[in-house]
Amino acid sequence: MTPDTLDMLSAGEDATLARLHARLSSAAQEQDLLDVAYAVMPSPVGELLLAATPAGLVRVGFGIEGHDAVLAQLALRVSPRILEAPERLAEPVRQLEEYFAGTRREFNLPLDYRLATGFRRIVVEHLPEIGYGSTTSYAALAALAGNPGAVRAAGTACARNPLPVVVPCHRVVRSDGKIGNYLGGTEAKTALLAMEAAA
Repeated sequence: MTPDTLDMLSAGEDATLARLHARLSSAAQEQDLLDVAYAVMPSPVGELLLAATPAGLVRVGFGIEGHDAVLAQLALRVSPRILEAPERLAEPVRQLEEYFAGTRREFNLPLDYRLATGFRRIVVEHLPEIGYGSTTSYAALAALAGNPGAVRAAGTACARNPLPVVVPCHRVVRSDGKIGNYLGGTEAKTALLAMEAAA
């Protein structure tokens, strides 16, 4: 066989696999067998994995975390019934594209906070109160969450925020003005803050 023939066969196999995957995804949704749908999208801070349950967006994963590792954690903590189903993530993808294009300043999405528990969940639920282009300190965030002495716990909550970017933990910095750590890496945090400051 010629290289061109091999390329045509490979392209045909890819198209067949794509059709089969679409049918599987559709059947799983129709029969209520899909607990977690996911999609991967490009962004200025690397490829993002978006995962949603019927309750809403449950996870935003950075490439630096390893998308396979994020999916494995979702299988353990939410459900092993996970399938790539980009059509289920169309709205989160659209809103994130608008955010990165500078035309969206806040998200209007149903969110599933089940991966954050206890005080961490309280902290994470307060993060959207930090306005676009603004920052706050971990100490101020702890006070906002009702426990001013829990600065370290507030920092841990931000570090483990399951919905970064959408739930803006990148807007929380150290009291000394240093940027602090970030799930997607300090370069991603710096880029997000710079993007918002320039808007």
